[in-house]
Amino acid sequence: MPELKLTTEIKPTQLGMRLDQALSELFPDYSRSRIKEWILNESVKVNGKVVNKPKEKMLGGEKITICDQIEDETYHQAEDIPLDIVYEDDDILVINKPRDLVVHPGAGNPTGTILNALLHYYPQIASVPRAGIVHRLDKDTTGLMVVAKTIIAQTHLVESLQLREITREYEAVAMGVITAGGIVDAPITRHPTKRTHMAVFPTGKPAVTHYRVMERYRQHTRLRLRLETGRTHQIRVHMAHIAHPLIGDPLYGGRPRPPKGATEAFIQTLRHFDRQALHATMLRLFHPISGEQMEWHAPLPEDMQQLIKALQDDTALHKDELDW
Repeated sequence: MPELKLTTEIKPTQLGMRLDQALSELFPDYSRSRIKEWILNESVKVNGKVVNKPKEKMLGGEKITICDQIEDETYHQAEDIPLDIVYEDDDILVINKPRDLVVHPGAGNPTGTILNALLHYYPQIASVPRAGIVHRLDKDTTGLMVVAKTIIAQTHLVESLQLREITREYEAVAMGVITAGGIVDAPITRHPTKRTHMAVFPTGKPAVTHYRVMERYRQHTRLRLRLETGRTHQIRVHMAHIAHPLIGDPLYGGRPRPPKGATEAFIQTLRHFDRQALHATMLRLFHPISGEQMEWHAPLPEDMQQLIKALQDDTALHKDELDW
């Protein structure tokens, strides 16, 4: 397992400052929580002696040594899985994730994931926790993800995510006609009995989703959504919570409900759309090293384009019956 080694000296101007505060000033590339973790894990030495109290007062001039084990992802298998890379530099990768691809190995998916693909594409990423993965998309959600190629880049991106400085927008198709945009502000936690599901519950973690209407159909609505937080299954759970689950969602959507008078071809299109109609279409962030604001867009995948075309055709066929 690789090691991280850092050395520095407490400045005279840091007299009376707590150890964790002083180190945060001296190592701005690392988060306060990571520095505190180093101290508590006895990875920090002050003048050659381990100090495990973040509140320890500094006098100025102390020599600091930090030695920490970095979680190594090499125990996961590198696999030659194609990645659709939208952008790459020395610090980050932005990829456009297809459907049917899990982001991180887990129960039932030990291999064949984006993490395995990253280890093959850029072997050095094994020394970055979680192979640089900063945020996830569900297996059958498509679209944009950012990956850090270095620990410093990952630290900054995780902080940006926590500070809500990373903007993620999605397109989705929901059941029912939604007349106007809005906000879903409802806490999310693990479902008490269905362990693969999430649910809105008062004791859950705060979760906020903004949505606006892009296009209305006879019994469905195309939406643009923006995450303010990033809980597991957040958009899927929030839309189901307001009685507008996503088309094709196997966990929260229920059976498709074709509108009256629908053609057999349209009914089959709805029935055979076998994943949640959700695509991460825009990603905007400040580059973790240069600070430059950057933005990427990913067009809708073919299956969602075909679904939307079928919805448009059905709506046009029955436009005289609409009351909106």
